Amino acid sequence: MTYTDPLDPRRPVPGDPVVTETVVTRPGVTETVTTTGPAVTETVETVVVRESNTGWWIAGILGGLVLLAVLWILFARGAEPETDAALLEAQMDAATAQAQAEQALIAGQVAGAQASIDMARADAARAQADASRAAAEARAAEARAQTPVVIETPSAPSPTPTPGPAVVSPTAPQG
Repeated sequence: MTYTDPLDPRRPVPGDPVVTETVVTRPGVTETVTTTGPAVTETVETVVVRESNTGWWIAGILGGLVLLAVLWILFARGAEPETDAALLEAQMDAATAQAQAEQALIAGQVAGAQASIDMARADAARAQADASRAAAEARAAEARAQTPVVIETPSAPSPTPTPGPAVVSPTAPQG
């Protein structure tokens, strides 16, 4: 639908001829077609707007509800120091738990290191015993492999008894 202003002086009056030109262009050819016909009349639709306060009532009620909601949120909250104290207590509990976990971790690491040291000592003692046994076996094998050496000692003359009483003293050599 096209709207034309009824008070426009350039508007054609019904019954006046209207000239329409159409230009058709084809490659190499340009035509102009002119047609004449009666003026086109159009109907205009009129919209009547009545004033109403309903929109203002709705806006006012919604504004009041929003204001009540804001006031409810502001005054329904608990006191902040209680929540701050609870938050600080929770943070302290978390820090304590973290410290205990770290202590347990360190104790576990120390116990693991001690166990490793004990195992290393046991391995060293076992290796030392194996080395001692191997050395003893090597000495025995070496002794079996060598030719025996015979050492002869000349017999010493037996002491002649001395006449007289025998004297025994704790510092004298016994003979």
